[in-house]
Amino acid sequence: MRRDAATRIIATLGPASSSPEVIAALSTAGANVFRLNFSHGNHEDHQARYETIRALEQQTGRMIGVLADLQGPKLRIATFAEAKVTLGQGQKFRLDLDTTPGDATRVGMPHPEIFAAIEAGQDLLLDDGKIRLRIERCDARSADTAVITGGALSNRKGVNVPQAVLPLAALTDKDRRDLDFALQMGVDWIALSFVQRPDDVAEAKKLVAGRAGVMVKMEKPQAIDHLDELVELADALMVARGDLGVEMPTEEVPPLQKRIVRACRRAGKPVVVATQMLESMINTPTPTRAEASDVATAVYDGADAVMLSAETASGGYPVEAVSIMEKIILRVERDELYRSLMMADEMTHEKTSSDAIAAAAAQVAETIDAAAIVTYTTSGLTALRVARERPSVRIIGLTANQATARRLALVWGVNCLTTRDCTSFGEMVEIACEVAASHGFGQAMDKLVITAGVPFGTPGATNVLRVARIGG
Repeated sequence: MRRDAATRIIATLGPASSSPEVIAALSTAGANVFRLNFSHGNHEDHQARYETIRALEQQTGRMIGVLADLQGPKLRIATFAEAKVTLGQGQKFRLDLDTTPGDATRVGMPHPEIFAAIEAGQDLLLDDGKIRLRIERCDARSADTAVITGGALSNRKGVNVPQAVLPLAALTDKDRRDLDFALQMGVDWIALSFVQRPDDVAEAKKLVAGRAGVMVKMEKPQAIDHLDELVELADALMVARGDLGVEMPTEEVPPLQKRIVRACRRAGKPVVVATQMLESMINTPTPTRAEASDVATAVYDGADAVMLSAETASGGYPVEAVSIMEKIILRVERDELYRSLMMADEMTHEKTSSDAIAAAAAQVAETIDAAAIVTYTTSGLTALRVARERPSVRIIGLTANQATARRLALVWGVNCLTTRDCTSFGEMVEIACEVAASHGFGQAMDKLVITAGVPFGTPGATNVLRVARIGG
């Protein structure tokens, strides 16, 4: 069960990583959560991967989280008569609702909702921002633009509208079908794409109805305007730097990453940093030094998890990518500066016994040089509160709820295990000591800091802190 690294790794599964052998190797190398990307593959593919993960979990006894990432709305231009055109800077170019194959003067954009939202003076980005168009005139059916950044443009490239709130729900019909399938399958987390406003999250949470955690992908500028509300509503956030970097100036992304991570840490919500972390390892067995520094920066910031996308889904070195990411994490977490940074960001606590005991547990563990903090948790809230403190020792999460254990696989420092319900303090201490010893967290006479709620099994009622000795 024990992981030496506190920061978690999410590995995306795909054509390069679907076999039981590779998935097992990814887990051994350090992956704690596996991402199923519903932008690719079909339900049968995802079902097979999910069953492989659960078989591995059964075999190893280690809780593994599964994240279903919904595609969200995909806005695209139509086609060209000759499949591709070249746009030059300063030339005029029209987008309209006519799906007749286009040319170097116009192309179809079959999305009336875009024309309903845009205004003259705004920009349209095509092909992940490679083409930038400035809108000069628009109505409900067309937009006349000037090319600001030109280049080659081919069929069905994506459209981004960074300066307008589009009248689109975050969940498409496809997303709703995928969501229903993922929940029936039993995934632990749902990642929600194209979030523009808090209402998008509220709708998704209503559909999920507590069957999984809802993770909001921060990829739209409009979502940044509602950051505090989204942190409060969501169960976790993801800094989706790829899409965020398309719709916002590149230089804005690093400070936004830090802002989002800090907001989540202070709220005690898990936060994931994602996209292009070890991008060169899609094709090479080692990362660039800049990529290694990028991963390290996310760890120094205090992210709960870092995510690999194409590196593990379709790259040539999926296991190596996870292994190197794990090595970077471990090296950073051994650095004295890392502990200083974790302690420098003072947490604001609610005036509750649960928050007080979580903060005290971290402090007591540091003071008495405890081997671990053990949290008994029903819903996962106790473990989340302790993890928010970023204690200097590992956290053992004990729960009778398997869904809670799997969801906590995403959370910084938490090593979770399912166990029987406790009926007394004595039994609680006995189980905690037994688990800590058997899984290598401590030895005979080592101290444990134990938190729990009385009466046992009451969600969110952390009101007990106990110090015990293994075998004592």
